[in-house]
Amino acid sequence: MRITDVINHKGSAVVTARPDDDVAHLVGLLTDNNIGAVVVAGAHGDVAGIVGERDVVRALARFGAEVLGMPISAIMTPEVHTCGMDDDLADIAATMTELRIRHIPVLVDGHLAAIVSIGDLVKNRIDQLQSEQEHLVNYLHG
Repeated sequence: MRITDVINHKGSAVVTARPDDDVAHLVGLLTDNNIGAVVVAGAHGDVAGIVGERDVVRALARFGAEVLGMPISAIMTPEVHTCGMDDDLADIAATMTELRIRHIPVLVDGHLAAIVSIGDLVKNRIDQLQSEQEHLVNYLHG
């Protein structure tokens, strides 16, 4: 299976923020959209970074409540691992596990097209296993 299979099922909406938005804005985006990470988009719509719940918690521990007024660029991860629509799900899951990351932006022709989370991959796998089980049960009960 490919990343495109997950995106076709879940959709391609991506919540983004600008590097100069403050962390309070980020917290609002995470809360309002019930998501764990936001892609930070550069001036030309390129992927400038990624920032998630863990980044906020670590920054709170380090800077205290004043972090809420700091720019997202101060706490984001600037080195973003990305994938393409044709990448294999198992390979992306292995990358996420190895790097201990939970979100990977999906690029098409160098532009942000979607984002996948480890939860998306797990859900896809569970759905696949349930479908296989149903087929086997139907085959046995024929």
